[in-house]
Amino acid sequence: MYRFGLVLLGLLALMDVATPLLTDGDHPPMSIAIGSAVVGLISLVLVGFAWRGKRWALAPLITLRLASALLAVPAFFASDVPAAAVAAAGFGVGATVVGVIAVLLPSRELAGAR
Repeated sequence: MYRFGLVLLGLLALMDVATPLLTDGDHPPMSIAIGSAVVGLISLVLVGFAWRGKRWALAPLITLRLASALLAVPAFFASDVPAAAVAAAGFGVGATVVGVIAVLLPSRELAGAR
């Protein structure tokens, strides 16, 4: 489950990196798209560290991925957001939750075994 979670969070980070190329400048605004790309790049570096067993990378990785998901929340409340963007935001938020849970599950199992 740990590796599955890292792969999922890594794919979400790659989607963040591509956001400036996919935006029309309004949905999301370019400033949000560039911020999302920066969060995605840092997340990819942290996924690499976590993949190699560096547990210290998990806390900042999870924090950044949750922050990225929070950046998508306004899409649910703004009236002029296209349906495709709302669907993409919903997928991203849901996949983030699944990825974070998958990454954290092994930690709980190991902690309970001690």
